Amino acid sequence: MATEDSIYDITIIGGGPAGMFAGFYAGLRDAKTQIIESLSELGGQVSALYPEKTILDVGGYPNIKARNLVEELEKQLKQADTDVKLNQTVTDVDKIDEGYQITTNRGTSKTKAIIIATGVGAFNPRKLAVDNGEQFEGKSLFYSVKNLAHFRDHEVLVAGGGDAAIDEALLLNSVAKKVYLLHRRDKFRAMEHSVTQLVQSSIELVTPYLIQKLTQQDDGRVKVSAKKMKTEEMKDLVVDDLVVNYGFIAQDDALNGWTVHPETDHGTVKVATNTLTDQDNIYAIGDVSKYDGKQPLIATALGEAPIAVNAAMKHIYPDRRGPVHSTSISEHAKRH
Repeated sequence: MATEDSIYDITIIGGGPAGMFAGFYAGLRDAKTQIIESLSELGGQVSALYPEKTILDVGGYPNIKARNLVEELEKQLKQADTDVKLNQTVTDVDKIDEGYQITTNRGTSKTKAIIIATGVGAFNPRKLAVDNGEQFEGKSLFYSVKNLAHFRDHEVLVAGGGDAAIDEALLLNSVAKKVYLLHRRDKFRAMEHSVTQLVQSSIELVTPYLIQKLTQQDDGRVKVSAKKMKTEEMKDLVVDDLVVNYGFIAQDDALNGWTVHPETDHGTVKVATNTLTDQDNIYAIGDVSKYDGKQPLIATALGEAPIAVNAAMKHIYPDRRGPVHSTSISEHAKRH
Protein backbone atom coordinates (compact mmCIF):
# COMPACT_ATOMS: atom_id res chain seq x y z
CA MET A 1 0.00 0.00 0.00
CA ALA A 2 1.41 3.36 -1.03
CA THR A 3 1.72 6.11 1.57
CA GLU A 4 0.21 9.55 1.08
CA ASP A 5 3.57 11.04 0.05
CA SER A 6 4.69 8.19 -2.20
CA ILE A 7 4.22 8.00 -5.94
CA TYR A 8 2.82 5.18 -8.00
CA ASP A 9 4.59 3.93 -11.09
CA ILE A 10 1.28 3.28 -12.84
CA THR A 11 -2.28 4.39 -12.18
CA ILE A 12 -4.97 2.46 -14.04
CA ILE A 13 -8.22 4.37 -14.40
CA GLY A 14 -11.01 1.84 -14.82
CA GLY A 15 -11.50 -1.58 -13.25
CA GLY A 16 -13.06 -3.57 -16.07
CA PRO A 17 -11.38 -6.65 -17.58
CA ALA A 18 -8.70 -4.55 -19.34
CA GLY A 19 -7.87 -2.59 -16.20
CA MET A 20 -7.86 -5.69 -14.02
CA PHE A 21 -5.48 -7.57 -16.28
CA ALA A 22 -3.27 -4.49 -16.59
CA GLY A 23 -3.13 -4.35 -12.78
CA PHE A 24 -2.07 -7.98 -12.63
CA TYR A 25 0.54 -7.62 -15.35
CA ALA A 26 1.92 -4.45 -13.76
CA GLY A 27 2.40 -6.52 -10.62
CA LEU A 28 4.45 -9.01 -12.60
CA ARG A 29 6.66 -6.09 -13.63
CA ASP A 30 7.05 -5.09 -9.93
CA ALA A 31 5.42 -1.75 -10.67
CA LYS A 32 3.84 0.14 -7.79
CA THR A 33 0.28 0.26 -9.12
CA GLN A 34 -3.20 1.45 -8.26
CA ILE A 35 -6.55 0.82 -9.94
CA ILE A 36 -9.20 3.52 -9.57
CA GLU A 37 -12.77 2.37 -10.28
CA SER A 38 -15.88 4.54 -10.00
CA LEU A 39 -18.22 1.60 -9.31
CA SER A 40 -18.51 -0.35 -6.06
CA GLU A 41 -17.01 -3.49 -7.59
CA LEU A 42 -14.55 -4.51 -10.26
CA GLY A 43 -15.67 -5.74 -13.65
CA GLY A 44 -16.83 -2.50 -15.29
CA GLN A 45 -19.44 -2.81 -18.05
CA VAL A 46 -19.16 -6.61 -18.02
CA SER A 47 -20.29 -6.82 -14.38
CA ALA A 48 -22.66 -3.85 -14.36
CA LEU A 49 -24.54 -4.57 -17.57
CA TYR A 50 -23.89 -8.08 -18.90
CA PRO A 51 -23.15 -10.44 -15.99
CA GLU A 52 -25.13 -13.25 -17.65
CA LYS A 53 -23.60 -12.80 -21.10
CA THR A 54 -21.56 -15.69 -22.51
CA ILE A 55 -18.06 -14.56 -23.55
CA LEU A 56 -16.60 -16.40 -26.56
CA ASP A 57 -13.53 -14.37 -27.53
CA VAL A 58 -11.11 -15.11 -24.66
CA GLY A 59 -8.44 -17.71 -25.37
CA GLY A 60 -8.61 -20.81 -23.21
CA TYR A 61 -12.32 -20.46 -22.49
CA PRO A 62 -14.62 -22.13 -25.06
CA ASN A 63 -17.37 -20.12 -23.38
CA ILE A 64 -17.61 -18.41 -20.01
CA LYS A 65 -20.23 -16.23 -18.38
CA ALA A 66 -19.19 -12.61 -17.95
CA ARG A 67 -19.53 -12.76 -14.15
CA ASN A 68 -17.31 -15.86 -14.03
CA LEU A 69 -14.66 -14.21 -16.21
CA VAL A 70 -14.56 -11.28 -13.79
CA GLU A 71 -14.21 -13.70 -10.86
CA GLU A 72 -11.22 -15.35 -12.55
CA LEU A 73 -9.64 -11.96 -13.27
CA GLU A 74 -10.12 -11.01 -9.61
CA LYS A 75 -8.31 -14.18 -8.51
CA GLN A 76 -5.50 -13.32 -10.89
CA LEU A 77 -5.33 -9.72 -9.70
CA LYS A 78 -4.97 -10.83 -6.08
CA GLN A 79 -1.58 -12.34 -7.01
CA ALA A 80 -0.30 -8.81 -7.61
CA ASP A 81 0.41 -6.17 -4.98
CA THR A 82 -1.95 -3.68 -6.63
CA ASP A 83 -3.97 -1.11 -4.68
CA VAL A 84 -7.63 -1.25 -5.69
CA LYS A 85 -9.68 1.87 -4.94
CA LEU A 86 -13.42 1.48 -5.51
CA ASN A 87 -16.17 4.12 -5.48
CA GLN A 88 -13.70 6.74 -6.67
CA THR A 89 -14.19 8.91 -9.74
CA VAL A 90 -11.25 10.72 -11.30
CA THR A 91 -12.22 14.39 -11.48
CA ASP A 92 -8.88 15.86 -12.61
CA VAL A 93 -5.39 15.01 -13.83
CA ASP A 94 -2.62 17.62 -13.44
CA LYS A 95 0.98 17.58 -14.66
CA ILE A 96 3.61 17.65 -11.91
CA ASP A 97 7.41 17.28 -11.95
CA GLU A 98 7.29 13.57 -11.10
CA GLY A 99 4.50 12.79 -13.56
CA TYR A 100 0.85 13.44 -12.75
CA GLN A 101 -1.40 14.22 -9.82
CA ILE A 102 -4.68 12.30 -9.83
CA THR A 103 -7.64 13.93 -8.10
CA THR A 104 -10.72 11.87 -7.23
CA ASN A 105 -13.83 12.54 -5.19
CA ARG A 106 -11.96 11.03 -2.23
CA GLY A 107 -8.48 12.55 -2.42
CA THR A 108 -5.32 12.88 -4.49
CA SER A 109 -2.38 10.67 -5.43
CA LYS A 110 0.72 10.93 -7.59
CA THR A 111 1.74 8.70 -10.46
CA LYS A 112 4.45 8.47 -13.09
CA ALA A 113 2.23 6.92 -15.76
CA ILE A 114 -1.48 6.53 -16.44
CA ILE A 115 -3.35 3.78 -18.26
CA ILE A 116 -6.93 4.76 -19.14
CA ALA A 117 -9.19 1.69 -19.22
CA THR A 118 -12.60 3.26 -18.72
CA GLY A 119 -14.40 1.33 -21.45
CA VAL A 120 -17.41 3.22 -22.78
CA GLY A 121 -17.21 5.61 -19.83
CA ALA A 122 -20.51 6.36 -18.17
CA PHE A 123 -22.95 3.55 -18.83
CA ASN A 124 -25.56 5.60 -20.70
CA PRO A 125 -27.40 3.42 -23.21
CA ARG A 126 -29.02 4.86 -26.29
CA LYS A 127 -32.64 5.11 -25.24
CA LEU A 128 -35.63 3.96 -27.22
CA ALA A 129 -36.97 6.98 -29.12
CA VAL A 130 -40.62 6.82 -28.10
CA ASP A 131 -42.53 9.47 -26.15
CA ASN A 132 -43.54 7.32 -23.18
CA GLY A 133 -40.49 5.06 -22.90
CA GLU A 134 -39.52 6.15 -19.38
CA GLN A 135 -42.77 4.88 -17.84
CA PHE A 136 -41.85 1.32 -18.93
CA GLU A 137 -38.18 1.37 -17.82
CA GLY A 138 -37.35 -1.20 -15.16
CA LYS A 139 -40.79 -2.79 -15.50
CA SER A 140 -41.11 -4.12 -19.03
CA LEU A 141 -38.41 -2.07 -20.81
CA PHE A 142 -34.77 -2.91 -20.13
CA TYR A 143 -31.44 -1.85 -21.62
CA SER A 144 -29.49 -4.88 -20.40
CA VAL A 145 -30.07 -8.37 -19.07
CA LYS A 146 -28.80 -8.38 -15.50
CA ASN A 147 -31.15 -10.95 -13.98
CA LEU A 148 -31.87 -13.76 -16.40
CA ALA A 149 -34.43 -15.35 -14.06
CA HIS A 150 -36.76 -12.36 -14.51
CA PHE A 151 -37.37 -13.37 -18.13
CA ARG A 152 -38.08 -17.05 -17.49
CA ASP A 153 -41.18 -18.24 -19.37
CA HIS A 154 -41.80 -14.70 -20.69
CA GLU A 155 -42.33 -13.53 -24.24
CA VAL A 156 -39.50 -11.10 -24.98
CA LEU A 157 -38.72 -8.72 -27.83
CA VAL A 158 -35.05 -7.74 -28.27
CA ALA A 159 -34.36 -4.65 -30.38
CA GLY A 160 -30.97 -4.15 -32.01
CA GLY A 161 -28.72 -5.64 -34.67
CA GLY A 162 -25.22 -5.83 -33.23
CA ASP A 163 -23.28 -8.52 -31.38
CA ALA A 164 -24.69 -7.54 -27.97
CA ALA A 165 -28.31 -7.64 -29.15
CA ILE A 166 -27.88 -11.07 -30.76
CA ASP A 167 -26.01 -12.38 -27.71
CA GLU A 168 -28.85 -11.22 -25.47
CA ALA A 169 -31.49 -12.75 -27.74
CA LEU A 170 -29.68 -16.11 -27.73
CA LEU A 171 -29.22 -15.94 -23.97
CA LEU A 172 -32.89 -15.11 -23.37
CA ASN A 173 -33.94 -17.89 -25.71
CA SER A 174 -32.58 -20.40 -23.21
CA VAL A 175 -35.16 -19.39 -20.57
CA ALA A 176 -37.95 -17.42 -22.28
CA LYS A 177 -41.14 -18.86 -23.73
CA LYS A 178 -40.67 -16.89 -26.94
CA VAL A 179 -38.04 -14.44 -28.22
CA TYR A 180 -38.34 -11.97 -31.08
CA LEU A 181 -35.42 -9.99 -32.49
CA LEU A 182 -36.34 -6.72 -34.17
CA HIS A 183 -33.86 -4.79 -36.31
CA ARG A 184 -34.24 -1.90 -38.72
CA ARG A 185 -32.16 -3.68 -41.35
CA ASP A 186 -32.33 -7.13 -42.92
CA LYS A 187 -28.66 -7.75 -42.19
CA PHE A 188 -27.05 -7.89 -38.75
CA ARG A 189 -23.81 -6.22 -37.65
CA ALA A 190 -22.44 -9.17 -35.71
CA MET A 191 -19.98 -12.04 -35.75
CA GLU A 192 -20.81 -14.63 -38.38
CA HIS A 193 -20.88 -17.41 -35.77
CA SER A 194 -23.50 -15.54 -33.74
CA VAL A 195 -25.63 -14.81 -36.80
CA THR A 196 -25.51 -18.50 -37.76
CA GLN A 197 -26.65 -19.47 -34.26
CA LEU A 198 -29.43 -16.90 -34.50
CA VAL A 199 -30.71 -18.19 -37.84
CA GLN A 200 -30.63 -21.79 -36.59
CA SER A 201 -32.48 -20.92 -33.37
CA SER A 202 -36.21 -20.62 -32.68
CA ILE A 203 -35.92 -16.82 -32.36
CA GLU A 204 -38.38 -15.05 -34.66
CA LEU A 205 -36.77 -12.30 -36.72
CA VAL A 206 -38.69 -9.07 -37.26
CA THR A 207 -36.90 -7.10 -40.00
CA PRO A 208 -36.63 -4.42 -41.27
CA TYR A 209 -38.73 -2.63 -38.63
CA LEU A 210 -38.30 0.32 -36.27
CA ILE A 211 -40.23 0.70 -33.00
CA GLN A 212 -42.63 3.64 -33.06
CA LYS A 213 -44.87 3.26 -30.01
CA LEU A 214 -45.36 1.36 -26.74
CA THR A 215 -48.82 0.77 -25.27
CA GLN A 216 -49.53 -0.62 -21.80
CA GLN A 217 -51.99 -3.52 -21.88
CA ASP A 218 -54.58 -4.24 -19.19
CA ASP A 219 -52.84 -7.51 -18.28
CA GLY A 220 -49.53 -5.71 -17.62
CA ARG A 221 -47.91 -6.70 -20.90
CA VAL A 222 -46.74 -4.15 -23.47
CA LYS A 223 -47.79 -3.76 -27.10
CA VAL A 224 -44.86 -2.81 -29.31
CA SER A 225 -45.87 -1.05 -32.52
CA ALA A 226 -43.19 -1.05 -35.22
CA LYS A 227 -43.08 0.45 -38.69
CA LYS A 228 -41.56 -1.38 -41.63
CA MET A 229 -38.73 0.66 -43.10
CA LYS A 230 -39.49 2.67 -46.26
CA THR A 231 -43.19 1.73 -46.06
CA GLU A 232 -46.29 2.69 -44.05
CA GLU A 233 -46.83 -0.91 -42.94
CA MET A 234 -47.18 -1.36 -39.17
CA LYS A 235 -46.72 -4.49 -37.06
CA ASP A 236 -47.87 -5.00 -33.45
CA LEU A 237 -46.29 -7.47 -31.04
CA VAL A 238 -47.57 -7.98 -27.49
CA VAL A 239 -44.81 -9.19 -25.14
CA ASP A 240 -43.97 -9.36 -21.45
CA ASP A 241 -40.62 -7.59 -21.84
CA LEU A 242 -38.73 -5.41 -24.28
CA VAL A 243 -34.91 -5.39 -24.23
CA VAL A 244 -33.31 -2.59 -26.25
CA ASN A 245 -29.65 -2.71 -27.22
CA TYR A 246 -28.77 0.26 -29.43
CA GLY A 247 -25.27 0.76 -27.97
CA PHE A 248 -24.05 3.62 -25.83
CA ILE A 249 -23.83 7.39 -26.06
CA ALA A 250 -20.22 8.61 -26.26
CA GLN A 251 -19.20 10.14 -22.93
CA ASP A 252 -15.91 12.02 -23.25
CA ASP A 253 -16.94 14.98 -21.06
CA ALA A 254 -15.18 13.55 -18.01
CA LEU A 255 -11.83 13.12 -19.79
CA ASN A 256 -12.10 16.49 -21.50
CA GLY A 257 -12.66 18.10 -18.10
CA TRP A 258 -9.22 17.08 -16.86
CA THR A 259 -6.50 19.73 -16.86
CA VAL A 260 -4.34 17.25 -18.79
CA HIS A 261 -6.34 15.04 -21.11
CA PRO A 262 -5.64 13.00 -24.25
CA GLU A 263 -7.22 13.74 -27.59
CA THR A 264 -10.65 12.15 -27.93
CA ASP A 265 -12.88 11.39 -30.88
CA HIS A 266 -16.57 10.65 -30.23
CA GLY A 267 -15.90 9.14 -26.83
CA THR A 268 -12.73 7.22 -27.72
CA VAL A 269 -9.08 8.10 -27.16
CA LYS A 270 -6.70 8.11 -30.11
CA VAL A 271 -3.61 5.97 -29.48
CA ALA A 272 -0.49 4.76 -31.26
CA THR A 273 0.29 1.07 -31.79
CA ASN A 274 1.89 0.91 -28.33
CA THR A 275 -1.36 2.36 -26.83
CA LEU A 276 0.31 5.74 -26.15
CA THR A 277 -1.96 8.79 -26.37
CA ASP A 278 -0.81 12.27 -27.40
CA GLN A 279 0.10 12.96 -23.74
CA ASP A 280 3.44 12.00 -22.22
CA ASN A 281 3.28 8.56 -20.58
CA ILE A 282 -0.53 8.36 -20.70
CA TYR A 283 -1.91 5.24 -22.40
CA ALA A 284 -5.39 3.96 -23.25
CA ILE A 285 -6.57 0.38 -23.65
CA GLY A 286 -9.82 -1.50 -24.22
CA ASP A 287 -13.00 -0.01 -25.63
CA VAL A 288 -11.97 3.55 -24.77
CA SER A 289 -8.99 3.43 -27.16
CA LYS A 290 -9.05 3.79 -30.92
CA TYR A 291 -6.62 3.02 -33.75
CA ASP A 292 -6.91 1.78 -37.32
CA GLY A 293 -8.06 -1.82 -37.46
CA LYS A 294 -9.12 -1.94 -33.79
CA GLN A 295 -11.56 -4.73 -32.92
CA PRO A 296 -13.61 -3.98 -29.76
CA LEU A 297 -13.22 -7.42 -28.18
CA ILE A 298 -12.33 -8.44 -24.64
CA ALA A 299 -9.46 -10.46 -26.13
CA THR A 300 -8.14 -7.29 -27.77
CA ALA A 301 -8.36 -5.37 -24.50
CA LEU A 302 -6.52 -8.09 -22.59
CA GLY A 303 -3.78 -8.08 -25.23
CA GLU A 304 -3.39 -4.30 -25.03
CA ALA A 305 -2.86 -4.37 -21.25
CA PRO A 306 0.72 -5.76 -21.26
CA ILE A 307 1.60 -3.54 -24.24
CA ALA A 308 0.65 -0.45 -22.22
CA VAL A 309 2.33 -1.64 -19.03
CA ASN A 310 5.58 -2.50 -20.81
CA ALA A 311 5.57 0.82 -22.69
CA ALA A 312 5.05 2.70 -19.43
CA MET A 313 7.78 0.77 -17.62
CA LYS A 314 10.23 1.34 -20.48
CA HIS A 315 9.52 5.07 -20.22
CA ILE A 316 9.87 5.13 -16.41
CA TYR A 317 12.82 2.74 -16.14
CA PRO A 318 14.67 2.85 -19.49
CA ASP A 319 17.60 0.84 -18.09
CA ARG A 320 15.45 -1.97 -16.74
CA ARG A 321 15.27 -4.99 -19.02
CA GLY A 322 11.68 -5.93 -19.76
CA PRO A 323 10.35 -9.46 -20.25
CA VAL A 324 11.26 -11.17 -23.50
CA HIS A 325 8.51 -13.80 -23.19
CA SER A 326 5.70 -14.53 -20.76
CA THR A 327 7.73 -17.38 -19.25
CA SER A 328 10.41 -14.89 -18.20
CA ILE A 329 8.03 -13.51 -15.56
CA SER A 330 6.70 -16.86 -14.39
CA GLU A 331 9.02 -16.95 -11.37
CA HIS A 332 7.41 -13.72 -10.16
CA ALA A 333 3.95 -15.30 -10.47
CA LYS A 334 5.06 -18.32 -8.43
CA ARG A 335 6.22 -16.04 -5.61
CA HIS A 336 2.80 -14.33 -5.32
